[in-house]
Amino acid sequence: MNMDNFEQLCQHRRSIRKYTAQPVEQEKIDYMLRCALMAPSSKRTNPWEFIVVRDEAKLRAFAGCRTYGSQMFDTATAAIVVVLDTSLSDAWMADGAIAAEHLLLAAEEQGLGACWCHVYCREASEELVKHLCGIPEDRTVLCLISLGYKDEERKNYDITKLKYEKIHNETYSSNNSR
Repeated sequence: MNMDNFEQLCQHRRSIRKYTAQPVEQEKIDYMLRCALMAPSSKRTNPWEFIVVRDEAKLRAFAGCRTYGSQMFDTATAAIVVVLDTSLSDAWMADGAIAAEHLLLAAEEQGLGACWCHVYCREASEELVKHLCGIPEDRTVLCLISLGYKDEERKNYDITKLKYEKIHNETYSSNNSR
């Protein structure tokens, strides 16, 4: 999908949880990974690593990694595991989240559906993902990104319904007005 501008891309990007059986092309995944590798990080430590998963058995196992919020892996044709080396930076979680968001936006730009599945500190999720992907104990799994061609359509964000009261100028105000 070719968006005219960044705002339009943000407005259109939604979490997609149902996918067709069409496999995601390697070129699209490579593009997403290049975008993630360009994400900013604290002191340019780049604490992230990414594991691309296409194996159907692993994807279906990811679907059961959480009680709620991981079922999109039942139909996903690929996933990217966002792994962090927490020893490199005290800002590792923010760095990983920024890189993951780059993956999500790049997926949308490529006409793919994607959804973040939080793993860090969630039930037994991290241990399962580490086991399935052979991730060393000294690494942390922040999230899984499900990928595939969309088998559902979601409405764009309605910019008239944005919560502008969440924006403050100069100081915090509980009586905020733009």
